[in-house]
Amino acid sequence: MTNPASGNDTSPEPSRASAAAPRVGVTREILAGVVTSLALIPEVISFSFISGVDPRSALFASVVLLVVTSLFGGRPAMVTAAAGSVALVIGPMVNAHGAGYILPAVLLAGLIQIAFGLLGLARIARFIPRSVMLGFVNALGILIFCAQVPHVIDKPFPVYILFAVTVLIVLAAPRFVRTVPSPLIAIVVATGMAIALQWSVPTVGADQAADAGLPGLTAWTVPFDLTTLGIVWQTAVSVAFVGLLETLLTAKLVDEMTDTRSRKSRESWALGLGNLCAGAFGGIAGCAMIGQTVVNVGIGGARTRISTLAAAGTLLLLITVLSAVMARIPMVALAAVMMVVAVKTVDWHSVRPATLRRMPWMETSVMVLSIVLTVYTDNLALGVVGGVLLATLLFARRAAHVIRTTRTVSADGQTACYEVHGPLFFGSSNDLVERFSYAADPRSVVIDFSKAQILDASTVAALDSVEVKYRHHGVAVRFTGLDEQSHAFHARLSGNLNVN
Repeated sequence: MTNPASGNDTSPEPSRASAAAPRVGVTREILAGVVTSLALIPEVISFSFISGVDPRSALFASVVLLVVTSLFGGRPAMVTAAAGSVALVIGPMVNAHGAGYILPAVLLAGLIQIAFGLLGLARIARFIPRSVMLGFVNALGILIFCAQVPHVIDKPFPVYILFAVTVLIVLAAPRFVRTVPSPLIAIVVATGMAIALQWSVPTVGADQAADAGLPGLTAWTVPFDLTTLGIVWQTAVSVAFVGLLETLLTAKLVDEMTDTRSRKSRESWALGLGNLCAGAFGGIAGCAMIGQTVVNVGIGGARTRISTLAAAGTLLLLITVLSAVMARIPMVALAAVMMVVAVKTVDWHSVRPATLRRMPWMETSVMVLSIVLTVYTDNLALGVVGGVLLATLLFARRAAHVIRTTRTVSADGQTACYEVHGPLFFGSSNDLVERFSYAADPRSVVIDFSKAQILDASTVAALDSVEVKYRHHGVAVRFTGLDEQSHAFHARLSGNLNVN
């Protein structure tokens, strides 16, 4: 996996060219969208039960999210729908206070995401290390796989036959048929077999979510006051940031898969707008669904917004006029497709013994922590945050010891000159203070920073400490070689940081 490109919104949208002249035909885009809509159904239904909303509302909210992000989002072909990570955040609030608080929580989360995008804060995604990205991808593959296991184990024998047939078709069909996505062929064949052979297997309809019709607009049923705000604000903030984090990471992954660059800020406010609309129809908030995105982009070969609009249209048909057809689809067929997706999602090269032996232990530790945290908590955002924090600490630890100083004394022995090399920030500044011979140096000291740079206030405070220590020994110290930014930073803060 190569280093993903960052999302700089000041540049033209790189994916626009591919949208104007896609390499794949419209037919394939539409078919990829059809497969994606089918892959969404079992997860959205399951997540609706976790969050305490009506399955039809969750499915229709997914339609709304797909349409809004397809029209306004910054990452073509990325699939956005009602998500499990968001459901896990909303669930405890619903259990404690009731489903009436879902609407204000989702609306507030949407407003936060819109503000996040308009302020350009989505660019922080570029600072996520590669090791965290690998942990995110590998953990996601594990979670997707584990989520499908209940649909396969402890089931009637025909379920295992349908599972094997589906997996075989998904893997083998691309060798013979390139115009139709293999998961679509597999789902059609598995459904046909179950109906023709009259096998009694669990179907989508068994989850009681296949009733035809659309939910209406959600009524505001809780008081519009500060008490309600006190109940929902923590959940809303969590929903907003979990959704943004997963969406930005998924966009970054699709950037890698397609060799294009997305507009992260645009995707952020589009997600917020989508959640405002989805909440109005009683649905939970959503975010990018990486498993279904891999189905759409990786297996379906989609590259444009047509695919996600097709997914929205197909899902809308399935929950209205085609609800009876959707009800007959075996759950094991959808689970088998998602298991194949899970296996393909994992970056197997990153976990090979040979790769692990070559990788620095710090990089491996960050990846492993991200995986363990995510799988243990079932929370992708927590795994990413934990990985980023560990990566930051390890970087600071390593960078703290990369600075070096060289000391020379003038021919007359009256002046000592130190040349400082390396980045100067909070992690290395304390080490810098210990690099000077305060008692042994002559009465004049020059410290050259032409090969270093001041990056934060901690360094300025450290340099003030150096001056104070030399002053106590009656030594005059002078700083030279500071670049323009470092000089301005030092001049503004020096003497104002309460150094004694």
